[in-house]
Amino acid sequence: MLMTITRPVRNLAVRAADSLLRLIVLLHVLMAASLVVALLSISNARAAEGTDCGGSNILTGLERTDPVRLAALRHEADEVPNGKGLFWKIERQGLAPSWLLGTMHVADPRVLAMPHGAADAFAEARTVVVESDEIIDEKKAATAILMRPDLTMFAGDKTIDDFLKPEDRSRLESGLKQRGISLPLVAKMKPWMIASFVALPACEFSRKAAGASFLDKKLAEDAVEQGKTLKGLETLVEQLSAMDSLPVELHLQALIETLALGKTIDDVMATTTDLYVSGETGMIMPMMKSVSEQVSSGDFGYAEFEQRIIIDRNKTMAVRAEPILKEGNAFMAVGALHLPGNEGLVELLRQQGFTVTRVN
Repeated sequence: MLMTITRPVRNLAVRAADSLLRLIVLLHVLMAASLVVALLSISNARAAEGTDCGGSNILTGLERTDPVRLAALRHEADEVPNGKGLFWKIERQGLAPSWLLGTMHVADPRVLAMPHGAADAFAEARTVVVESDEIIDEKKAATAILMRPDLTMFAGDKTIDDFLKPEDRSRLESGLKQRGISLPLVAKMKPWMIASFVALPACEFSRKAAGASFLDKKLAEDAVEQGKTLKGLETLVEQLSAMDSLPVELHLQALIETLALGKTIDDVMATTTDLYVSGETGMIMPMMKSVSEQVSSGDFGYAEFEQRIIIDRNKTMAVRAEPILKEGNAFMAVGALHLPGNEGLVELLRQQGFTVTRVN
């Protein structure tokens, strides 16, 4: 649902923004996994909460309350390579141009509208590339996930309680209760699954309950309907395996911090969406860092999270995309935060010999 930034800033940003970042990285995985009975029952309950996303733009608030801090965040964002723009043109001599769209894995109508020129490029493209082409079939995706329960659920008699200190159990139980979720209901789930789920605003569940597709899924569905070739850069199991490869303790800390954000999560999502729509992807991580510093307890292996979930996946995507892009006339859509940074997709594609320029 993914960005890298310059080395001096990166570890701090990833440390503080982990819980929100994982939501953006793997939101579509949760959408596919929603057929899992426990998640589905909770989703229906949250969908009933209403369709109003709510939330206020955090940066607008800083204009009034802390303009110095806002200026520092803007400076930090300006230092992010390729940190502006959602839509990019990919060229190489002798090939028809291809296109790269940064997406946000939500069904917000503003996100679904896409930047100017993207719809026309999509219509003309022969091949459409998404992170995982399995997202178009929820039943098939859910089956693939259920075939690997070790990636999402604790094995044997183990539960999340086995990893909780007494004080953390109290915080977790209370935070979940405030969201209408009992700890025993989700105790078998890996903490990153719970963290990603509780971070979703109720409006996203309402949109899904109404049949709306998030942007990546809609593009994949439209590609199939229009007879285009659809290709994926990863499998859902690969994405889940990347998350599962990280220590449980890291995920558990992120879960507790997500719960500690409370209603601030709605403000973060509102601000993230505003930044996405305006193409200010380089500001997303600094904004999240600013918010999460209020609840973060310090570095807890977040550099490892960045390496495994962002950088390694960027490299995999670039390698798998290269032969597709060499055929020309492709439309590639991946999470917008995969694009910026020295190790983001824009720069990695340039290193492969493509000319990548911002369209809007």
